[in-house]
Formats: sequence, C-alpha cells, structure tokens
Amino acid sequence: MSAIIDAAFSRARAVIVLFTAIIAAGAYAYVAIPKESNPDIPIPFVYISTSLDGISPQDSERLLVKPLETELSGLADLEKISGNAVEGYASITLEFAPGADIAVALDKVRVAVARAKPNLPQAATDPVVQEINTALFPILTTVLSGPVPERKLNQLARELKEQLGAVSGILDVEINGGRSDLLEVLINPTLFETYSLSFEDLIGQVSRNNMMIAAGAIEGSAGRMVLKVPGLIEDTRDLMQLPIKVQGGNVVTFSDVATVRRTFEDPTSFARINGHPALALDIKKRGGANIIATVAAAKAIIEAARADWPDAVQINYLLDESAQVETMLGDLEANVIAAIILVMIVVVYALGLRSAVLVGLSIPSAFLAGVGLLWGFGFTMNIVVLFSLILVVGMLVDGAIVTTELADRYLQNRMRPTEAYGAAAKRMTWPLISSTATTLCVFFPLLFWQGVVGEFMRFLPITVILTLGASLAMALIFIPVLGGLIARRSPQTAVARSKLYAAEYGDPRASTGLAGFYARVLYRAILYPWATVLMAVALLLATFSLYGQLGAGVSFFPKVEPNFMQVQVRSR
Repeated sequence: MSAIIDAAFSRARAVIVLFTAIIAAGAYAYVAIPKESNPDIPIPFVYISTSLDGISPQDSERLLVKPLETELSGLADLEKISGNAVEGYASITLEFAPGADIAVALDKVRVAVARAKPNLPQAATDPVVQEINTALFPILTTVLSGPVPERKLNQLARELKEQLGAVSGILDVEINGGRSDLLEVLINPTLFETYSLSFEDLIGQVSRNNMMIAAGAIEGSAGRMVLKVPGLIEDTRDLMQLPIKVQGGNVVTFSDVATVRRTFEDPTSFARINGHPALALDIKKRGGANIIATVAAAKAIIEAARADWPDAVQINYLLDESAQVETMLGDLEANVIAAIILVMIVVVYALGLRSAVLVGLSIPSAFLAGVGLLWGFGFTMNIVVLFSLILVVGMLVDGAIVTTELADRYLQNRMRPTEAYGAAAKRMTWPLISSTATTLCVFFPLLFWQGVVGEFMRFLPITVILTLGASLAMALIFIPVLGGLIARRSPQTAVARSKLYAAEYGDPRASTGLAGFYARVLYRAILYPWATVLMAVALLLATFSLYGQLGAGVSFFPKVEPNFMQVQVRSR
C-alpha cells in the first residue's frame, strides 16, 4: 500500500484530475440513476386461475384443481403447491425455491397448464397464468370522477390511456371500474314468429358474418391488388343492416325484427369519489425506468388533457409512489449537508479551516463515488439503497479525520505538507483498513441471506460495502494528495505547544477534564484485567436480562401511523 501512496503523491496532478472526474461522474450518476420505490426483485410465486359458472366448491376441486395439480406437481424447483376451490372458481398458487429462474419456471408452468387443459371441462375458461412481480405494481393511480354520463367518463379514460401509453417509461395503463361496451339486441317476439326465426339462427348468422374473409389477389400490369370481403361488425349500423333471411324475394335484416342499442355490461362493482361515479387508471412503469420522471411525465399529460375536459370532471391521485422516493431523497440530501456542516464545525474548532475543508470534501466525494459504482453495476436508487446511504453517511468521515489529524500533527513537527500527509496516509493504512474491514464484516453475511427477504435486503450490504470502500480510498489516497497541495502549518502559541508536549510525553493521568478522567479509569482497568472482563460479561448478561423483561418483543415491520383507513361492511 505504501508503494501505491508514493505513486499517488508522485503524480499529484493526475490524482486530482481523477478525483474531479469521480465527483463529476458521481453527480451525473446521482441524477441519471433510475429511482424507484421498491426493488425489482424476482418473487418465486406463480398464480393460476380458471372458472366454470354454476359448479359447487366440491366440483370445482374435483374438475378444476385436481387436473391442474396433477400436471404441476412434478415441476423442478417447486417447493409448495396450494389450491383454492370456491363456487364457480378455482386457483392454484405455486411457490418455487428462492433463487430459481422465474422466467424459466413460468414457461414450464405454461407448458404444464397446456397439458392439463384437455382434462378440464370444455365450458371452463382458459387457465390464466400470472407471475407476482413488483415491477407490475402501479406507481400512480389516477381517478376520474364527476357528475357526468358514464359513457363520457369511459371515453375520457380511454383517450387518456392512449396518450399515457406514449410515455417511454410507462409499461401499461389499466382502467379499473369501467364497463365494456356492448350492443344490446331487443327482439320483437311477434315478428320473430312471423318470419319463422329462432335464436339459434340469429346467433349463427351473426357468428358467420362477423369475420374477415381473404379473397385472394389480382395481379395485372398495374401491380398486385389484395382482395378481401369485409364482414366485421364495427358499429350499430353494420348490425342493423345484416341480412338474416330471404323470404318471398325480400331480404329480412336485423332492423326488421329487433332493436339494437349501445349499452354496457352489467356492473359487478361500483366506485365513488365524493359521491360521484369514478374510474381509476393504474399506471405501471417499465423496469429500470425513473419513477420520479415517469410520474412527472404522466401528470403533465393528464393535466394537459384535463384542459379540454368538462369542468365537472375531477382528477384525484390516490397512489403516488414517487412521493415516497422524493421524500427519501430529500432526507438523504439533508443528512449529507447536515453531516458536512457539523463535521466541518468540529474540525474547524480542533484543527483549522484547511483541515475542515479536506474532511468536508471526503463525505460528498465518497458518497458520490458509491452512487457512481451502484449505477455502473446496474442497480437502481430504491428505498433500501436510500436507507443504506443515509445509514452510512456518518461512517464516511472517520478515515479522513484520522488521516488529516495525524498529518496536522506532523506539520507541527516542521514537516513539509507533502511529507506530512504521505507519512500520515502510510501510518494509518492498516488501522483504517482493519477498522473498515471490521465494519464490513457486520454487513458481509447479509449478502448470503436467502429467500425473498434476502433478495430484497441484499441492496443494503452492497451499498454499504461500495460506499465504505470508496471512503477508504478517499481517506488514504485522494484526500492526502489534495492535503499535500493546499495544507499549511497552523501557528501555535507556546502554551499550546507545551500542552501538546505534556499530552504526548507526560503522564496523561495528570491531565484535567474528560481526557484525564478517561486516562485514570483506563489505568485502573489495565491494573485489574480480570475484574474488567467480569464486569463486561456481567453488563452483557444484564443487558439481555433487562431486554427480556422490559423489551417490547420482535416485529418484522415497526408500527407507524396509518395513511388511510378502509372500512368493510358485509351483509347476508
């Protein structure tokens, strides 16, 4: 390590340029790194559902769950399979081993479901296979409400969905609460009997006509022309003009025997905002997209579209994941600024302004270097990374303070700045490496945490390891080289020099204040080592005993004030 430090001091200008480049790259990475609320981690669960109207829970288990479980039970890496059968519906949840390739497992599940499909009743719906993916959770829920017709509200929601789909960071927009359009046919029974028609004839005629028929192509001197027979029913007029029967040289159409009108499917649920009908648009972002920029772009489109809407239509945002990320980023920036200010005040009081500037630079430089490494490795700025950065801010300054303080002491011994900072960096190399290593040993085992929680929390040790590693490089190379260029020996009075001499070469027990008290207590502890060890063990046991009696127990999530309340009312 001494050779590296000597090489750095011999190429001071190159080191300063590299230091500047690291800060610039880290600042760019801090802005460019994708920011999201929850880490995008693979969750080893796959959900399968199917339905068959009118069957009992027992028949649902026998006809739907059992055939699917038979095919799915032999999948590789499958740890648990559970089925749920209710009236007219069945679902199966598959739990795979942590670390399994979910994409491969999902393909195998689809193949197994395809094999089981012939064993299901023909009237059953096609089984739906879904993976549980945090990236598919909505980041913004926009609610349209107001005293306007339902058709108008649906129209506005669909138009807004098309506009939001053009945003690069948005993966999908799902409309909840809206009913699908349909054409309702009201048949006149008297005319039906007059023309000797049946419901089967009518349904068959619609089914046979509602299709696109390719009629081939015609090639000529002008080129090739593809022919088709248009038969798709696109609006009410197409259905009204559809021929049903030829009788006595007359063509009987839909308009002769029935009335067709546009309507909606029967509602299965209702949504209200402040007493008015409402539709919700769940906006989902693409993996790796910046949640703050995506939500801002979505809100800009919504507000621009709102200008052309009726005044009665209101916009509410019931879910905004970017707000939490912005709050965490604000807390992080506030912690970094507060740490720099407090450290500089203490160091200015103890060592002087130049030393305070050097120590103050070590915090943002190590922080930005860690963020740059996270961005380079392809990580995102999620809530776990933000919490880890806030946690590690107080650890970034230790090495720089120790190196700078020792270099300042060498400067008082008439050493040149370059020699003083070089000697301080060499002298503190192994103490700083060992102290950083002991800190990292606490976080290193977290890299091997298994399960979904381990995948979620692995960002914490990675962030701490990268950031503390960057702070070690700052304390041993970059800050000493910079200090060798700007540091100067501070003048000392004779009284200050005599106190420093007495502290270094005299009896520390004779000192006054806290330093003298600490030296006297330490001296007695060294005189009676076994008593000191027994006292430490007793304090440890007493701590465990007191926590067992007075502690509040263990909980996975702390209790916090709720942000909302939900009331469910059920009746027979």
